[in-house]
Amino acid sequence: ISEISANSKLERHYGITSPISLAPPKEIDYMYSQKLIEALKPFGEVFVVLLILNEHFLITKIIINLPTLISSRAGGKIFTFGSYRLGVHTKGADIDALCVAPRHIERSDFFQTFFEKLKLQDGIRNLRAVEDAYVPVIKFEFDGIEIDLVFARLPLPSISDSLDLRDDAHLRSLDIRCIRSLNGCRVTDEILHLVPNKENFRLTLRAIKLWAKRRGIYSNMLGFLGGVSWAMLVARICQLYPNALAATLVHRFFLIFSKWEWPNPVLLKQPEESNLNLPVWDPRVNPADRYHLMPIITPAYPQQNSTYNVSTSTRAIMVEEFKYGLMVTDEIFRGKSDWPKLLEPPNFFQKYKHYIVLTAVSSTEEHHLEWVGLVESKIRVLVGHLERNEFINLAHVNPQSFSGNRDQYKE
Repeated sequence: ISEISANSKLERHYGITSPISLAPPKEIDYMYSQKLIEALKPFGEVFVVLLILNEHFLITKIIINLPTLISSRAGGKIFTFGSYRLGVHTKGADIDALCVAPRHIERSDFFQTFFEKLKLQDGIRNLRAVEDAYVPVIKFEFDGIEIDLVFARLPLPSISDSLDLRDDAHLRSLDIRCIRSLNGCRVTDEILHLVPNKENFRLTLRAIKLWAKRRGIYSNMLGFLGGVSWAMLVARICQLYPNALAATLVHRFFLIFSKWEWPNPVLLKQPEESNLNLPVWDPRVNPADRYHLMPIITPAYPQQNSTYNVSTSTRAIMVEEFKYGLMVTDEIFRGKSDWPKLLEPPNFFQKYKHYIVLTAVSSTEEHHLEWVGLVESKIRVLVGHLERNEFINLAHVNPQSFSGNRDQYKE
């Protein structure tokens, strides 16, 4: 894609290239964007002030009710990240949160003492600690909302309300697990810092995320893209069209990424050098990085590829969906169709001749959640084996799972 500025330079330059267009929106762009908002409403995707306030009170309630490890006396703080921090959180979605603790709080305090206190807390269900994960996490439900809480310990006497986690200096001499835990917040904040207009970015991201979910290509675990990857793709389009409204940005999203020459990486900023010597994505240095098929690089140090799970099959499926999205949005902008068509789900069960059904059965409901999670985490391995079979051209996983009891399966 040739990224050439059509006009004069921006006062502030966003991204690694000049913008493609600085054209201001026309009256018709406002009309199409309003129609896009109307199309999102039935799915609960429009961010209204009441929802923001309700979620703010929920987070406040969570913080107030959490045990004293993160109270003002202990000096810890809670930071949200992911979709909640980006301002695109939807009802029923998980909330990602980071507990930042000062130097006198140990990791064992979080995963043992704090975990035991959580067990006694009213309103908390399905509590489990995954301490050996790549990013160690405590998962639980609070008042019906799923929370993923990670932990980072900084060499500070207390955690200030004005703490800026984007500062690379905070990573110095940290445990690698703390660095990974901080990464979610650092990437989210950096994305928001790198887009020209946050409201246009948010509405566009809401539309693209809903489209990806409806089309069955939203799942980092299964080799498609997760929330942060979709956010970075949308942020790149916002950089290329800094004055465009959401409807135009959605169309340009499909225009750019249906033609993108993968595996050329998507970058929101030039990777910065640091003397912290942490491993970063760099195919010039790391041979393994050269095999990544669809690299989308996080903007915060240490830069990582957020899409290392993508396979030849999932990339092919996503590129076809980008092309379909371009066709539909072209029709919309020619007045031959409307936004609901873009959000129509594909008929997965009529698309192919051959299917494999995976059934995960547990003896108890208590064990079922973890067992299903383990099975899902191994599906990518199955897809990899199928792709290596010379008689299989494509292995397409449907991210939607179907629950049922054993008797239903026997039918």
